[in-house]
Amino acid sequence: MYEDFENAFLEASTTFYKNESRSYINKISMSTNSGQLIADYLRSVETYLNEEVERCNLGCYNGYIDSVTRKSVTLIVENEMIKNYNNVILEKGFEFLIGSKAYSDLSRLYNLINRVDLLESLRIYFLNYIKKTGSFYVLDSSKDPIMVQSLLDFKKDLDDVLEQSFNNNEKFVNTVKEGFETFINERQNKPAELISKYIDSKLRQVRSIPEDTIEQLQERCMFLFRFINGKDVFEAYYKKDLSKRLLLFSKSINIDLEKSMIAKLKDECGGGYTSKLEGMFKDMNVSKDIINDFNKDSEYTSRIGNISLYVNVLTSGFWPSYPQSTYNMPQELLECQNAFSDFYLKSHSGRVLQWQNSLGFCVLKADFPKSAKELIVSLAQAIILLLFNNNDVLNYNEIEAMTQMNAKELKKSLQSLSCGKYKVLIKSNEGKNVIESDSFAFNKDFESNSRVLKINSIQAKESLEERKTTREKVIKDRQYQIDAAIVRIMKARKTISHPILLSELFKQLKFSITPQDIKVRIESLIERDYIKRDLSNNTIYHYVL
Repeated sequence: MYEDFENAFLEASTTFYKNESRSYINKISMSTNSGQLIADYLRSVETYLNEEVERCNLGCYNGYIDSVTRKSVTLIVENEMIKNYNNVILEKGFEFLIGSKAYSDLSRLYNLINRVDLLESLRIYFLNYIKKTGSFYVLDSSKDPIMVQSLLDFKKDLDDVLEQSFNNNEKFVNTVKEGFETFINERQNKPAELISKYIDSKLRQVRSIPEDTIEQLQERCMFLFRFINGKDVFEAYYKKDLSKRLLLFSKSINIDLEKSMIAKLKDECGGGYTSKLEGMFKDMNVSKDIINDFNKDSEYTSRIGNISLYVNVLTSGFWPSYPQSTYNMPQELLECQNAFSDFYLKSHSGRVLQWQNSLGFCVLKADFPKSAKELIVSLAQAIILLLFNNNDVLNYNEIEAMTQMNAKELKKSLQSLSCGKYKVLIKSNEGKNVIESDSFAFNKDFESNSRVLKINSIQAKESLEERKTTREKVIKDRQYQIDAAIVRIMKARKTISHPILLSELFKQLKFSITPQDIKVRIESLIERDYIKRDLSNNTIYHYVL
C-alpha cells in the first residue's frame, strides 16, 4: 500500500520539478538578463528544497511518510533543478553573481552545487574567471598605471568571496593562487617592475599614509610577488628605488617600514636575495660613524670653513651603478671633497673613493631682497646657482663652459631652476624648454611664503633611459646566470643531450627562459671553448676539460 503511494508521489514530484526547471531554464536562455534570473532560480530551488523537507518532516511526524521517501524527494529536486542544468547555471550566472558581489547568491550556488557533488565544475569556472580578469589588467599596457592597485583590489574581492560564499574551501583558496600565478606571468617582467614601483610610491608617502596601512599593503604586495617569475627584475628596480629613498629622501622615510619590507623579502627568498639590500642599510649606518669622526678632526674640518659636510660612503657591490658626472667644481666644494678623501684614505689606504656627483645635493642660503631662503638643490643645480654670486647675467654657452656639464644634464638643471615651481633664475626665452640661445639671470624679485624650498631635481626622477639601463642590467645578469648554470651542469655530467640540458636549466633557473635564450648562450659557450658539440651528433654536448 505505502509502496504504491511512494511510487506515485515520487513520479509526480519528478514530473513537477522536471517541468518547473525546464520552464525556468527556457526563460533564462531567451533573456538578456540571464544573470539575475539565475539568482532568482537558485532562490526558488532553495525554497523548493526547504518546502519538501518541511512537508516530509511533517509526514514523518504524523506517520504517513517514511524518512527514506524524504531523502528520495530531495534527491529529485537536486537532480532535476541543479545537477541536470549545472553547466547552464554556471555559464549564465556565475560571472554575473561574482561580478556584482552577490555574496549571498554565490553562497547559495556553492551550497546547492555541493549537494550534487559538482564543486569541481564551480572551481573551474572560478579559476577561469580569475585568469580572465587578471589578464585584463596585466596584458593591457594602458592599464599599467593602475595594474598593481587593481590586482590588490581584485584579490580583496576574491578573499571576500572565499570567506562569505565559499566557506574558505581550501581547494578554492588554492585556486586563487593558481589563477594569479598563471596570469601574472603572461607578460614577462612588467608586473615585477610595477609591483616594485608601487611599493616605492607607498614608502615615499609615509607622512600621509598610516604606518599600519603601509604594513598591510606590503603584505598584500607580497602575495603578488610570490607568483612572479621575474624576481630578479623586481630586485633590480627595488634596489634602484631604495637607493634613492636612502640617499635623496633619508629624512622622510620610515626605517622600520623599510626594514620590515626587506624582512618579508628575506623570508620569502632567503638571505642571498636581500644581502645587497641589507648591505645598503649597513653602509648608511657606517657612514654616520665615519662623518662623526670626520667632524671631530679639526685637521680636516678647518679646510672646509663654515660648510657643513655629510658624506655617504657606499660599497659599490651593494648599490646600483650610477652614471659618472664630471663637473668643473667651485673651489669651496672641491676642497670639501678633497678634505674628506684625505681623511678617509688615511685610515683606509687600500681603498678607492669615487665621487658620485650625480647623487650629491646641497643646501644653499640665498639672500633675496625681500627675504632669505634655504634652497635644497642637487649638486649640479648648486654649481649653476653659485655662478651668479659673481655674475648678473650668463648665457647658456657661458654656463656650459664654466661648469663643464654635459648638455643633457645642464639643460635639465637650468630648466628646473627657471621653469619649475620655484623660478630662482629668470630665463630670457619664455618657452618651457632650455635652448642654447637662452640667457639667465638671478631672480631678484623671487618670493615665496616658505623659508625652506626644495627644488625638484632631475636626480629624483627616473628617466626612460634609467629604466632601459635597469632592464639591460637584468638581461646581462641573466646571461651570466644561464652561462654559469650550463657550465655547472656540464661539469657534473661531462656529456649531455640538448633536451636533457634544457630540462635541467628549466629546473635550476629562477626566471622564465625560452629555448632560443638557451641556444644563444650555448653558442656563446661553444665559441669560448667551455663546451663542444659531438662530432657525430650535434644535439649532444661535451664539457671541455
